[in-house]
Amino acid sequence: MSDGLLDLYVTYLRAERNVAARTVDAYARDVRDWLDELGRRGRGVDAATRDDVLEHLAWLRRKGLSPRSTARHLAALRGFHRFLEDEKLVPGNPTDDLDTPRHARTLPVFLTLDEVEVLLEAPGVETPQGLRDRAMLEVLYATGLRVSELVNLAMNDVNLVDGYVMVMGKGRKERVVPLGKHAIEAVAAYLGSARPAILKGRVSRALFVTPRGAGFSRMGFWKLLRRHARTAGITKALSPHKLRHSFATHLVERGADLRAVQAMLGHADLATTQIYTHVDGQRLRSTYDRHHPRSRRRAS
Repeated sequence: MSDGLLDLYVTYLRAERNVAARTVDAYARDVRDWLDELGRRGRGVDAATRDDVLEHLAWLRRKGLSPRSTARHLAALRGFHRFLEDEKLVPGNPTDDLDTPRHARTLPVFLTLDEVEVLLEAPGVETPQGLRDRAMLEVLYATGLRVSELVNLAMNDVNLVDGYVMVMGKGRKERVVPLGKHAIEAVAAYLGSARPAILKGRVSRALFVTPRGAGFSRMGFWKLLRRHARTAGITKALSPHKLRHSFATHLVERGADLRAVQAMLGHADLATTQIYTHVDGQRLRSTYDRHHPRSRRRAS
C-alpha cells in the first residue's frame, strides 16, 4: 500500500504541481525514509500519529541531520500527508500543528564590487573560449541566475535588442530578467565570432557551448569559475551561487525594490529575498561602528 501511495504522490508533484525533478527526487527519498521507518515499527501510513513523526524527526537528528535538513524532511512529510488527506486516502494528517525545526539562518557570502570587477576581467578576450567565459560571467552577475538556469539557456532565450533573457526556473516557472549593457556587449561579442569558432560547423541550441557542440554542465561551469577566480586573485571559496548572492546584495545596497529583486531571482516567497536586507543592515552597522564618533566608548 505504502509504495503505491508514494507513487501517486510523486506523479502528483510532477504532473499537477510541476515541481522540479531534483526537488521531487529529494521529497521522494525523504518520504521513503519515513515509510521505511513506519514499516520497521509495523505501522501503516494510515495509522501514523503525531508522536510517530516526532520520533522520526528525533531519530534523524540523532543520525546527525542538521536542523535545516530536518526542516526539509518535515516539509516533505507534510506535503505527502496533506496530499493523502486531500485525496481521502487516509483518515488524518499526523503532521498537523508540528512546528518546523528552527535553524540559524546564515547570511550569504558575496563578492565586493572590486572583486566582481577583477573576476569579470579575468577571462582574456583574445581567444574564443575567453570571449565565451567572459560572456557567461557577465550574464551570471547581470542576472543572478542559478547555475542550472545559466547553462540551460538556449539561443532563442536571449534578446540582445531589448536586453533580456527568458529563464525557465524552479517548478518550470518562466521569468524575464533584464541584461545590463556590459552583459549585452559581452554576449554579442561571443556570438559574433567565438561561438562559431568553438562549434566549427556543428549545430547546437545551447547558448554557451563547448568544443563538442554541447552545452555546459553545472560542474563544468563551476570549474571554469574557479579557474578564473584564481587568475583574479580571489581567495574566497567561490561558487556560482555566490555570484547570485553578489547580484542581489549589490542591488539591495543601491536601493532596488525588494519585490523586483524577488522577481529577478525567481524566489517564490519574499521572505527568501529578505535575507539580503539583513546583509545590507549588517554592512550599515559595520560602517556606523567604524565612523560614528559616539559608536564606541573612548579608551580610558
